[in-house]
Amino acid sequence: MKFKEIQEMSSDELLTKKRDLRQESLHLRLQQQSGQLEQSSRLRLLRREVARVETVLTERSKQPAAKK
Repeated sequence: MKFKEIQEMSSDELLTKKRDLRQESLHLRLQQQSGQLEQSSRLRLLRREVARVETVLTERSKQPAAKK
């Protein structure tokens, strides 16, 4: 998912997306531990996407404080 697409999402959607990504990451890590993971690069992509979502959420939380 592109950063631009993430910025266009609402905060509620972002929180839901973050939860889903972390859940998927957990499942992939469990697969990796048991030796069943076929696409190890997917873990890296998920970490980056979670970071993008968290970045947008942090920017939004600081935005009203900057306007004061």
